[in-house]
Amino acid sequence: MSVDLELVQRVQAGDKKAFDVLILKYQQRIVHVITGFVHDPVEALDVAQEAFIKAYRAIPNFRGDSAFYTWLYRIAINTAKNHLTARARRPPAMDVDAMDATNFYDAPELKEFETPESSLMSDELEQAIHRAIQDLPEDTATAIQLREFDGMSYEEIAQAMDCPIGTVRSRIFRARDAIDKQIQEIMGEGEQQ
Repeated sequence: MSVDLELVQRVQAGDKKAFDVLILKYQQRIVHVITGFVHDPVEALDVAQEAFIKAYRAIPNFRGDSAFYTWLYRIAINTAKNHLTARARRPPAMDVDAMDATNFYDAPELKEFETPESSLMSDELEQAIHRAIQDLPEDTATAIQLREFDGMSYEEIAQAMDCPIGTVRSRIFRARDAIDKQIQEIMGEGEQQ
């Protein structure tokens, strides 16, 4: 029996500390997955916490048909997507409060050390990559995120997505091709300016 399944059974039997162990084991990976959707790191932490709460509430229904991480991953993805949907419905907040602006010099992480051009190019590339991933079919986007953001092997992805390894390789190839095309468009525009 896997360690995860044993911990899940202990949680189902009422051992809350066993769930803490699962959180510690998977917290970084889940935050990383969510950051692929929710680009603000602070917001991503909040969404990850919400995902773990949902997992804790749903764990009595976990049957072990898939690996625990696969089950948790799906909850995290759905929580991130729901968060983005809810956020799109909210009216925009005020950008900067005058009092916050006076504290700018007290926050060294807000000071810019890059040139405006390099920062703009970096932002454009990041947006192009995220746009390319968002434009992909869901199974293809999931495969590339598991590979590139989570560092999972092709075998692990095949197991997590419940499909043959050849399908995983094909999806990742198509995703990388789409991302490359987006980057080439950005690079081509930069050269013309």
